[in-house]
Amino acid sequence: MNSLRAVAIALCCIVVVLGGLPFSSNAQLDPSFYRNTCPNVSSIVREVIRSVSKKDPRMLGSLVRLHFHDCFVQGCDASVLLNKTDTVVSEQDAFPNRNSLRGLDVVNQIKTAVEKACPNTVSCADILALSAELSSTLADGPDWKSSFRKKRWFNSKPNYLLIKIFQLLSILLINLKLHLLLKVSILLIWVALSGAHTFGRAHCSLFVSRLYNFNGTGSPDPTLNTTYLQQLRTICPNGGPGTNLTNFDPTTPDKFDKNYYSNLQVKKGLLQSDQELFSTSGSDTISIVNKFATDQKAFFESFKAAMIKMGNIGVLTGKQGEIRKQCNFVNSKSVELGLVNVASTDSSDEGMVSSM
Repeated sequence: MNSLRAVAIALCCIVVVLGGLPFSSNAQLDPSFYRNTCPNVSSIVREVIRSVSKKDPRMLGSLVRLHFHDCFVQGCDASVLLNKTDTVVSEQDAFPNRNSLRGLDVVNQIKTAVEKACPNTVSCADILALSAELSSTLADGPDWKSSFRKKRWFNSKPNYLLIKIFQLLSILLINLKLHLLLKVSILLIWVALSGAHTFGRAHCSLFVSRLYNFNGTGSPDPTLNTTYLQQLRTICPNGGPGTNLTNFDPTTPDKFDKNYYSNLQVKKGLLQSDQELFSTSGSDTISIVNKFATDQKAFFESFKAAMIKMGNIGVLTGKQGEIRKQCNFVNSKSVELGLVNVASTDSSDEGMVSSM
């Protein structure tokens, strides 16, 4: 599969199952960690997201994706939220994220509300994880219990290494059919995480080549449903700016359900990497798609398990990292910019290490 996103998901699954990044031990993480220090954190986060999503339903999918992209690079540490500064190379500028990440301002709104209620207590990493979980439930999707006591990293590294791994895995997946060598559990996680495209929107630029010049053939992607192709061409004219938006799921675009997989069965996967899960001859993912298309409970349970595993990759606990006052800046930069009070930036107390 030569789609960047397909390789990205494969990478994530390999990381999750084979341990390419360190997991925090269960002893360090606790879903009830804020029960005493910030008991209302979940309701605070939910209210901000609920309010924003009323005006912008697309935001629910965007927040899930934001958590997903954060965990790809050096673990789930909220490094994706950091703005570029003299000392920070922002992940937001890396190719997989450039012009595609959304919800950064919403996370800052959430952080402000949480800081007002529970100063210097909840980390940006846990806020990001909790935002993904609550976005799913607000869209009628699965609910899982993320583990807290996660901290965020002081610095940020670009996705350049990730891009190189993308390229390497792409070669392996195409030429060596690596997925045939991996455990079934990896494929299950891969297909389950892809199901996040059951809601949200995508720019035409991400799939327009499928509509007019697939792989340089001058013809559309043959795996596209012809009626769906015409609908997409209306939204995304040939030579257009590529900024128009369309739903990932043409049936229930703002609801988290199993229709993503039903769409794949009738050749209505929006991205090439989506449709390849079903239309690649001999692929071991076809049976999983068929299972999820007929059994929403099975999809939900697999998605929950995958998100929990992914959310525990490479987290920082104890005295590692810091609880940022502003999620888009490390604390020292926030002080320099006058965004926070110097006296409120201490993050050395282990009792203040977490968030959601």
